[in-house]
Amino acid sequence: MAVQNIPVTLKPYFQEYVFENLDPDKDAFLVMERTLAWGEAPELRWLFARYGAQQLAAWVQQAGWRCLPQRRFKYWRMFFSLHDAVKKDRIWPH
Repeated sequence: MAVQNIPVTLKPYFQEYVFENLDPDKDAFLVMERTLAWGEAPELRWLFARYGAQQLAAWVQQAGWRCLPQRRFKYWRMFFSLHDAVKKDRIWPH
């Protein structure tokens, strides 16, 4: 699995996009979001090799609370020891 290409096994999580047109650099936010939310072990290994733990931890710190499912956000918050990354209030009550 090449580090520069998004694994094809993630394609089901990008249904509203033309998967072949996604760029791991330009679309990094989206790729991190979908992979951290839905990726399995092989996709997560690719993600860490591609972006590095520091960049992923920063993403979880800044955007994880609003972009990830609550269970995954809690997991990644503990994984990266981000005790100060707390869930903020959302605009909508749902």
